[in-house]
Amino acid sequence: MLLHILDIISRLLFIFAISYYSITLLQWYNYSAWRVITKHHKQAWHLAYFVLPIVMFFVCFGIGWHIVFYIYLYLVYLPMLIIWAIKLDKRVVFTRRVWRFFGIMAIFIALNELLFVLYDATSLYFLWLMPFVFGMIICEIYEAVLMRNFITLAKDKLEMMHNLKIIMVTASFGKTSIKNFLAQILQGRFNVYFTPRSVNTFKGIVYDINNDLPFGADIYIAEAGARMKGDIKEIATLLNPQLGVIGEIGNAHIEYFKTLENTASTKFELLESNRLEQVFVYNKNPLPKELDSATKRKIIPYPAQLRNIEATLKHTKFEMMLGKEWVEFETYILGRFNVDNIAVAIMIAHQLGMSISTIQNLVKKLSPIPHRFNLSVSNGKTIIDDGFNGNINGMLEGVRLCSLYEGRKVIITPGLIESDEESNVRFAKAVDEVFDLAIITGERNSRLISSYIKNTPKVILKDKSQLENIIKGMVGSGDLVYFANDAPSYI
Repeated sequence: MLLHILDIISRLLFIFAISYYSITLLQWYNYSAWRVITKHHKQAWHLAYFVLPIVMFFVCFGIGWHIVFYIYLYLVYLPMLIIWAIKLDKRVVFTRRVWRFFGIMAIFIALNELLFVLYDATSLYFLWLMPFVFGMIICEIYEAVLMRNFITLAKDKLEMMHNLKIIMVTASFGKTSIKNFLAQILQGRFNVYFTPRSVNTFKGIVYDINNDLPFGADIYIAEAGARMKGDIKEIATLLNPQLGVIGEIGNAHIEYFKTLENTASTKFELLESNRLEQVFVYNKNPLPKELDSATKRKIIPYPAQLRNIEATLKHTKFEMMLGKEWVEFETYILGRFNVDNIAVAIMIAHQLGMSISTIQNLVKKLSPIPHRFNLSVSNGKTIIDDGFNGNINGMLEGVRLCSLYEGRKVIITPGLIESDEESNVRFAKAVDEVFDLAIITGERNSRLISSYIKNTPKVILKDKSQLENIIKGMVGSGDLVYFANDAPSYI
């Protein structure tokens, strides 16, 4: 009797444990099993928390060593998984989808237990895993049907809002900044709604349209991201934007696209919109060779002519040609790279009829985007939070701005994620010339970056839970601390 109860409890805990690990990683990778398998950088986690437990289960029960599996489950696997989950800085968020996943899993577990009782099938130990297998399959089917209905609802809603002007923004670098700056400026005249935070996937935009896009909006600004060819086309054919922005194209996410040409062709899928009137394209981007003359006429290169650019730790100033006159702009948004992002927002606002004086005032009032070169002072330390800046140009500009600081300079960084080795080497060499201390976080780039930082003292921190103590011990009043990019512990 006790052994039977132990069997039931063990089955429940075992299935729940591998399910918890699976749904955590699926949520990190936008519920793409393919990306979980092929793109997750810590493959040892798959072995320790998924593959090995299943192998141990089959081996132990196959040869009748039930007690060995119980010892492994309760003394090794479950404690390891609990510690792993506690130490994560990005734990699973219990959304409706996650609750549905565990709900469906619970139904299959109950059915499985009923079959064990009715047919005395305890010898068929492999059936233990059936709730997990069937649960995953049914969840995927259910979510696909649900998404198809959501897509229909989103399309219907957009069709009803026939006066809505849609602006779609995509880029390798800076798309969130462009979206936010454009929204802040256009709100000076229009009722503007824009995708929140870094929501930029097809599914995220579908949910955003259905749940949050107000019917009274004049303009909808949607940020569009991509991990594979066809992603931008999918969003463009859903939204059919009248205006578009294709920002700077570079080596961000190069591990997905493999080549810059693949990245560029994916970004230019924005041109698939059948309502496209104009698209503002970063002037250094390579244009696809197959563009027809009608499409080329819709392309407006940006930024316009610029001069007298001044980017310091206090403010940013520049002059820009609008129409046939030079116009001066000032903003407290930091970084030379943001001049280009603000410039395209100015061009679109001017195109939509806003006066130059109004745009000048709004540019001066622009608020920084969270975790994108936000400067603050805390306990005598100057803090630059650039945690969401993951591109080489932005990070090099961050290093340049930090070089203007007269005191001791400390950088905390994992380097560039989903980028190429060359970019990380350039970044490491720049760090070596400017900073007095480099704290390198995470395992992904630590060896590469540290090998090119030869003069600056460095600390390699594989576990970010120690970061606070390191900062307290090694950073003092009057120091500048630059958080350059951030990466969750699973990277």
